[in-house]
Amino acid sequence: MLETIKGMIKKGKYVMSISMPKHIGITTDGIEKWALKNDISYEDAYKRNFLIIKSTMKLQVKLKIPILSFYIMDQNVDKESEYYPYLLDAIVNMFNNVSNNEFINENKIKISVLGKWYNLPGRVVDSIKNAINETKDYDGFFVNFCINYNGQEEIVDAFKLLGMQIKAGRMDPELIDKDLIKENLYSSYFLPPSLMIKNGNRRETSGFLLWDSVNTKIYFTNKLWPDFDKTEFLDAIKDYQKGD
Repeated sequence: MLETIKGMIKKGKYVMSISMPKHIGITTDGIEKWALKNDISYEDAYKRNFLIIKSTMKLQVKLKIPILSFYIMDQNVDKESEYYPYLLDAIVNMFNNVSNNEFINENKIKISVLGKWYNLPGRVVDSIKNAINETKDYDGFFVNFCINYNGQEEIVDAFKLLGMQIKAGRMDPELIDKDLIKENLYSSYFLPPSLMIKNGNRRETSGFLLWDSVNTKIYFTNKLWPDFDKTEFLDAIKDYQKGD
C-alpha cells in the first residue's frame, strides 16, 4: 500500500481508500532540541517547522484527508525561554501568509485555532483572527492549529460552560452525557482523530485532543518534528491501515 500511495502521489493522482483516516492529528515536538542538536538558530528552526506544515497540507489535499490538526504550542510553554519570541514570530508569519495564499484559496481550506490563543500578545491574536476570517466560508478541507492549548484545560472549560448553563437553570445535570460534553469542547464540530502522529523522543500523547483520542491509533515516529517528512506521513498511514 505504501508504494502504491507514493506512486500515486508522484503521478499526481488521488488515493481513494475506505481505510484512509478522516482526521489526522500531528504533534510538532522537538523543534528546540533539533535546533540545538544541529546548531541552527531557533528562528530558522521555526521557519522549517512551518514549511513542513505546508508540505503536509499539500499531502492532505492530494490524499483527500478531510481534517488535519497540528499541536503547535502548549499552554504551559516556558514564556521566559530563549525560543519563545521566535515561536510567536513564526506563528504570526504563518497566519499572515494565509491571506491571499493561492493553495489555501484554491482548495478551500478552512483554518481553525483551538486553545486559549486569545490570551497571547495582540500581534499574534490579530494574525490568527485574520486567518480565521479569511477562510471562514471554506469547506473543502479543514486544518486546525492547537495554540496555547492544553487537553485537560479543554475538558475543564467544557465543564465550566455546562456548569454555567446548570447554574442559570437552562440545563438539567442529569442530561449531561458524552455527546453533550463533546458539544462544548474546542473541537466540538470536528470528528475525533482517526490517527495521531506523535513526533519527538517521548512516547506519550501530551494530552493532545485528550477527550477525542480515546479510540485514536497513535503512531510514534521517534523523530524530532523538523526531521518529519512525506515518508513518515505515509508510513503512519500505512500503519493505520494495518488495523489492530
